Amino acid sequence: MATRLLRTNFIRRPYRFSALKPVGPPTVTASTAVVPDILSFGQQQEPEPPLHHTKPNESHHDIDLSDQARLFSSMPTYDLLRSTAVLHAAAIGPMVDVGTWVMSSKLMDTALTRGMVLGLVKSTFYDHFCAGEDAAAAAERVRSVYEATGLKGMLVYGVEHADDAASCDDNMQHFLRTIEAAKSLPTSHFSSVVVKITAICPISLLKRVSDLLRWEYKSQNFKLSWKLKSFPVFSDSSPLYHTNSEPEPLTAEEERELEAAHVRIQEICRTCQESNVPLLVDAEDTILQPAIDYMAYSSAIMFNTDKDRPIVYNTIQAYLRDAGERLHLAVQEAEKEGVPMGFKLVRGAYMSSEAKLADSLGHKSPVHDTLQNTHACYNDCMTFLMEKASNGSGFGVVLATHNAESGGLASRKASELNIDKKNGKIEFAQLYGMSDALSFGLKRAGFNVSKYMPYGPVETAIPYLLRRAYENRGMMATGANDRQLMRMELKRRLIAGIA
Repeated sequence: MATRLLRTNFIRRPYRFSALKPVGPPTVTASTAVVPDILSFGQQQEPEPPLHHTKPNESHHDIDLSDQARLFSSMPTYDLLRSTAVLHAAAIGPMVDVGTWVMSSKLMDTALTRGMVLGLVKSTFYDHFCAGEDAAAAAERVRSVYEATGLKGMLVYGVEHADDAASCDDNMQHFLRTIEAAKSLPTSHFSSVVVKITAICPISLLKRVSDLLRWEYKSQNFKLSWKLKSFPVFSDSSPLYHTNSEPEPLTAEEERELEAAHVRIQEICRTCQESNVPLLVDAEDTILQPAIDYMAYSSAIMFNTDKDRPIVYNTIQAYLRDAGERLHLAVQEAEKEGVPMGFKLVRGAYMSSEAKLADSLGHKSPVHDTLQNTHACYNDCMTFLMEKASNGSGFGVVLATHNAESGGLASRKASELNIDKKNGKIEFAQLYGMSDALSFGLKRAGFNVSKYMPYGPVETAIPYLLRRAYENRGMMATGANDRQLMRMELKRRLIAGIA
């Protein structure tokens, strides 16, 4: 079966509302490099101010990351020591490069050296960034993390792409087992499961559907007979350059494949609905995203029937220039149809590949020109969604970020809106093994906080681990602050032990 797990391309993409709600500074010159991020939680490459220390006149609504003893009080010393070592190792550029070379070298072709390498990886990076080798092990890791720290888990089967129907069917079964594993846990321990449409619908078909959706948006006379009811997936500023001529209609075989993909996602959604387990649909690059948005929204219309709590969440990537407009359009249509919608807000990934593709076609990159514009877009989308979630509309929001500034802004906004931090309408998320200080700080501030916890066999998780290493090396702000806080806490414990 042609399934690809956690792909190895390490390149990834930034913002501006235009017609609906102008936000942030005006567009400026070309952007700086942005860190790759499998979840796109926080492209944070500019140094932040020094570690925050609360001042006497400062608002108590800010999250406090100043007291490392309190932040890491739930973390055993052994785990703290291992985490510190892994994050420091991942931040060393040459070590990451050597690791990449080893994983693609002939050392992996020999049983002895392969076993040694995988054993080392499992006891260090794998155990730090991954939840286990199967759904049952991942569920137990979620349980232990919650009992130790109060942080919830988002269960993620670590597969990204499938290229044929057999692989898609197999992946669907893995996602169903993920839901069963989540259902076996107390509801206080987990927040959601995550699905990638690219794992249950062939990539080639998603590209075809995206082309046809773009052409339908361009040409009012172009109709798609197979199209289900959905919400808008484009705005006036959306990139449409991927499709320069009218695509051929779907063949009968492609229509059957698309119907099979709808059946898969609907089966996953139905199981989530029956199990009361929220489902987060992950995002992809713009060449595929229209089809993913279409399938996510059509599924939400079918299964978000509880007016107080959505089951299906779509992902908005704030580094895209059209993100704000598309979010407003989708929300407007959801409100019009009376559908409570869930959104996961991320910054974004695929920046380099987006820029290269756009340049090859003679167009400007669809991402924001600067990291500051991406931050501005993220924060504005975040504020907009929090306001929607606070007004009793049934909207749900997952704020996936490694950015402490966004976390603090959200905390103050929640206080301003008198949001109930525990009702599940708003929660935060960070990658498992990263930004623990921010996770603990938000948890201590009273928010629901989850860790995105991928699972799968060690061998298939290697590309994910390499990407974590590349990402951590570049996250100069959050990564450096976490490492500094961990060092401070280890030193404090050492001194206390000696005393």
